Amino acid sequence: MGRIGLVVSDLVLSFMWIWAGVLVNILVHGVLGFSRSDPTGEIVRYLFSIISMFIFAFLQQITKGGLYNPLTALASGVSGGFSSFIFSVFIRIPVEVIGSILAVKHVIHVFPEIGKGPKLQVAIHHGALTEGILTFFIVLLSMGLTRKIPGSFFMKTWIGSLAKLTLHILGSDLTGGCMNPAAVMGWAYARGEHITKEHLLVYWLGPVKATLLAVWFFKVVFKPLTEEQQKPKAKTE
Repeated sequence: MGRIGLVVSDLVLSFMWIWAGVLVNILVHGVLGFSRSDPTGEIVRYLFSIISMFIFAFLQQITKGGLYNPLTALASGVSGGFSSFIFSVFIRIPVEVIGSILAVKHVIHVFPEIGKGPKLQVAIHHGALTEGILTFFIVLLSMGLTRKIPGSFFMKTWIGSLAKLTLHILGSDLTGGCMNPAAVMGWAYARGEHITKEHLLVYWLGPVKATLLAVWFFKVVFKPLTEEQQKPKAKTE
C-alpha cells in the first residue's frame, strides 16, 4: 500500500479505535447492565477489549500497516530510515491525532452523556513516569514479538493483547493506562485541556521518550538477525 493509503488507513483506524472503546463501555454498562463497581462487569469488559484488539490487528493486516497509535508509528519511523522517520512524525502521527479528535467530537455529538476520557489521578511527574514505564514495556514487547514470531498472527496478537490489557489495568487508577497519546488528545481537546502542562508531559513527553528508549534498548540488546536465521522464518511465513 502506498503512503497515501497508509495515511487514510491511519485516519480511519484512529477514528474507529475511539469508537470501539466507547461502544465496549456502552455494551457492558448500558446494554448488559453491569455497574462500574461490579468485578464481573470488568471481566466482561476486558474480554470485549481483547476481542476489539484482535479486530484491529486484523484491520492492520488488511490495510497493510494502518496504525491508530502514534507511539507505534514513532517506533516504526525510528527503526526505519530518515524518510520513514519524517513521514511518521510529520504526517502519520498528526493524522492519527486528527482522527482521534474527530472521533471524540462525533461520540460527544451522538452520546452527550458519555464520559470525558482518562484523567490524571496522581502528581504530574508520577504520571509521566507511569505512562513512560508502561509504554517502554509494551513497545519492547511488540518489537520482540515481531522479531520472534513474525508469521503467527494469532499468537502474536494474543500475547500482545494480554500484555496491553495487563499494563492498562496496572496504570488505570493512576493515569488511565492509556499508552496512546492520540486517543488521550482527542478527549483532552474536547475538554479544552490539550495544551496543558499535565497533558503534554504525562501523555506525550513521557511515552515518546519511553518509545525512543525502548527502540534504542532493543537495537543494543538484540543484534539484527543474520541471513541464516531469517531463512527458516521466511519459509514459515
